[in-house]
Amino acid sequence: MKAPAFWSDPDAAAGRLLAPLGTLVGAVTLARMDRPGTRTAVPVVCIGNPTVGGAGKTPAAQWIAGLLAARGLRPTILSRGYGGRLAGPVLVDLAIHGAADVGDEPLLHARCRPTVVARDRPAGAAIAVAEGADVIVMDDGFQNPALAKDVSILVVDGAAGLGNGRVLPAGPLRAPFAPQLARADALLIVGAGAAGEAVAAGVRAAGRPVLHGRLVVAAETAAWLAGRDVLAFCGIGRPAKFAETLGAAGARNAVLRPFADHHVYSEDDAERLLAEAVRTGLPLVTTAKDAVKLSGSPALERLAAATRVVGVRLVVEEAEAVDALLDRLSAPRRP
Repeated sequence: MKAPAFWSDPDAAAGRLLAPLGTLVGAVTLARMDRPGTRTAVPVVCIGNPTVGGAGKTPAAQWIAGLLAARGLRPTILSRGYGGRLAGPVLVDLAIHGAADVGDEPLLHARCRPTVVARDRPAGAAIAVAEGADVIVMDDGFQNPALAKDVSILVVDGAAGLGNGRVLPAGPLRAPFAPQLARADALLIVGAGAAGEAVAAGVRAAGRPVLHGRLVVAAETAAWLAGRDVLAFCGIGRPAKFAETLGAAGARNAVLRPFADHHVYSEDDAERLLAEAVRTGLPLVTTAKDAVKLSGSPALERLAAATRVVGVRLVVEEAEAVDALLDRLSAPRRP
């Protein structure tokens, strides 16, 4: 899905015309969120976002899982598996599962942590516990009430913020922001931007902690990017975020070829990108999320071989606030 331009313009006529429908959608979503969820045998940390589209949930889920593992816990990441054919629950196995089976993001998670894909979240949590998890990290699912959450962190892109502040389809919000925030424990702003800071100011006023994170490229890759022009392609929620990450890592110029979020690459896509790389003399780069989908045909295999993968990790500034959030997991849980 590609976000329409009016989602970022509060004065756009389309947004105003669709606002009544957004009011209805928001009311339905909030009513659904109030349903009681199944409480698992282990704590659940939910990494969600108040809007549709990419904000940084995938690296945020991996960051939280890493912090929990550093505390001596055994986290398992739980994902719906968007874009995959398997409804689950299934424990992701990198030896047998591909993006077409479980989706792109679960494959990334499974490289570093046990990962379960399940459209039925409680069933997925049960599998995770049976496999030895003592804490579950949900990648997305904040608006899904099926599984009770112990800690919820909302992730917002610093450059995009909340867009025009309207609810689907009038804007990018899944429901009105204030009621969503009331059901969360903290806000994480990923990347710099005035839009994100405007959201952060309101969240602080509401008494919720605000965290700031940035996506960091590995030192070896950053050294390779330094001063270099590249041909970048990606299918993520906000493709410009990838170009910004490349620039922050030292790339001189990134010629961006964007695709829709979770795009499934075709032979034609691969041939066009390879031809442009030859014509321009620019090296190809892509995200780790896109790289896991570059297989299954000769052209895609050639594209994979010709492309440098730019992986990222999330670095968050407010260590004490994060520790306080995670300390809640050791407190007595609500029945």
